[in-house]
Amino acid sequence: MKIRCEWAEMNENEREYHDSEWGVPEHDDRKLFEFLILEGAQAGLSWDTILKRRENYRKAFDDFDYNKVAAYDESKIEELLQDSGIIRNRRKVLSAVNNAKAFIEVRKEFGSFDNYLMKFLPEGKPIQNSWKSMSEIPARTDLSEKISKDMKKRGFSFVGPTIVYAYMQAMGMVNDHVVDCFRHEECGNMK
Repeated sequence: MKIRCEWAEMNENEREYHDSEWGVPEHDDRKLFEFLILEGAQAGLSWDTILKRRENYRKAFDDFDYNKVAAYDESKIEELLQDSGIIRNRRKVLSAVNNAKAFIEVRKEFGSFDNYLMKFLPEGKPIQNSWKSMSEIPARTDLSEKISKDMKKRGFSFVGPTIVYAYMQAMGMVNDHVVDCFRHEECGNMK
């Protein structure tokens, strides 16, 4: 039997996500945008709530094509607010459109969103932690506060330090699999 991070033992959705994506270094800008939107949508909700709606988000937000999302007008926003397959919170939907615009600007400046994120990491490499239990893992760090502050300065929203840290974990900027988890070493060996 595989040992996993305890949060991933709640249901099959979370197990699948944990086993295949969480903590794996991601460098594809489209995936980085997808998770930026999903993490923002998750604010105040459980991650499982978002995972259950992930395919609906992909459909509703044009498979997370940031160029298309940045061009959404008021009628598209109203359409999204009627879509029961996503979280119908006006601030979160508007944030997705706003963040797409900011995302494009960051890409123009740095060549990719990945380049922008990697500049925050020591030597451009993921941070490898060695937590023994989930209770040791912080909800935010000095680095997530620094990234959050920079992103807010660039016009992003729903990017507080806690959301940014969850994003860093999801995108493999930090390996927060507990040491007993079978993914800890696997993710620790990825760049």
